Order: sequence, then C-alpha cells, then structure tokens
Amino acid sequence: MSEPRGTEPSEPEGTTQRLPVLDTSETGGPDQSASAAGNGTPPVSGGEGGREGRFWSARRVPAGIVALLLLGLAGLFLYDIASVRADRPVMSWRRELARQLADRPLDDIWVLVGAGVAAALGLWLLVLAVTPGLRDVLPMRRTHADVRAGLDRDAAATALRDRAMEVPGVQSARVRVRRRRANVRAASHFRELTEVQTDLEAVLSDAVRGLGLSRPPALSVRVRRPGRKE
Repeated sequence: MSEPRGTEPSEPEGTTQRLPVLDTSETGGPDQSASAAGNGTPPVSGGEGGREGRFWSARRVPAGIVALLLLGLAGLFLYDIASVRADRPVMSWRRELARQLADRPLDDIWVLVGAGVAAALGLWLLVLAVTPGLRDVLPMRRTHADVRAGLDRDAAATALRDRAMEVPGVQSARVRVRRRRANVRAASHFRELTEVQTDLEAVLSDAVRGLGLSRPPALSVRVRRPGRKE
C-alpha cells in the first residue's frame, strides 16, 4: 500500500527530533516581544527618560460658573429683546444701566471699581486657561508609550517618611513634598546627629529615585534632638 502524496513519513517510534529554537537576542526576550505584540505599541526603553509635563486639570467648577453666568445673562437679554419686539416696554434695569453709563464719568469710583473687578476676573480666567493645575499630582517617568502615571504628593511624603523611620536613631520624622523640593525634618534620640543625617540622606536619596518621578525633587534634610525648636 503506497503512502498518500503530500504527507511526510512518520518518524520511527523512539527517535529524537530537534525542535526549532526562537532567537531572542534581537527581540529583547520572549516576554518583552510577547508584551509588545499583545499591546501593539513598543515599550519605552528603560532609564531616566524625558521629563514629563504636569497633568492638566479639567477646571470643571470655574467652567461651570462661567457657563451659568453667560447662560443667565444671555437669557435675560434675549427675553428683553423679545419683549421689545412684542411692543412691550424695555426693562427698567436696562434703561437705568444705559442712563448710568451715559451720565457717569470714566473717573467715577464705581466705574473704576467695576472695571477693576472685571479685569481681575478676566485675568483669573486667563491664568486658569494657561496653567495645568493639579499641583498635588507629580508626573512619573513613562515606562510605556501610551501610559502616563502620576503620584500624589501626600503619598510620596508618606513613602519617604516610612523610609526615614527605618534609619536607626530616628524617633520621628516629618516630610513635606513639593514640586521641586522634599523637606525632611527628623528627631533623633540617640546616635550622633551627623551620622543620622548622613544615613538619612543616603536612604532618602535612594527612596526618591525609587519613586520613579519624572522630576525627582531635591532633598533638604535636617536632624535635631527631641524637644528643641528648629
């Protein structure tokens, strides 16, 4: 009986067959290549990476207030215009406003106060429009092209405080993290203050790097004895 065409003869039982080997030297390893293929986007290479910008706030409250004010003002004017078109008298407030604007000089105190309030409100809206906001969220380094992460400043302060309490001799620690600086105030009840401060700076420097922030804050460490004022 002849074998069908297009089929390979079966291997004898008990023989060893060499399987193909995947070369991962150029793809960066099977895990990385599989992750990149699954996500469809190549991962960002390791390292410090570029500096990420701050997260932008939605500004929902100011935008809502301005929208409500504009909506109410536009509705009032439209109602007045429709009333005039229907042969009804003009609203008294619009007649009085027109008279006040025609009679009052530009150097009148109420005109200056109104102009100052309008200018301050406009400047405040411009500042909100051009600044990102969300000062409490510190941007982190990107490990993937499509993912942005941020760390809350209070969470960063808690992490640094926990690391500071692990240093021998530290009785208490108070940490305040800002955008560019992390202020650490610790109290040491034994050991030399210089030794405790040196250990604190080393531990906290490593802890700041471990936070993965795009712009690691500069450290300011001060150590004192309990009961003494700074």
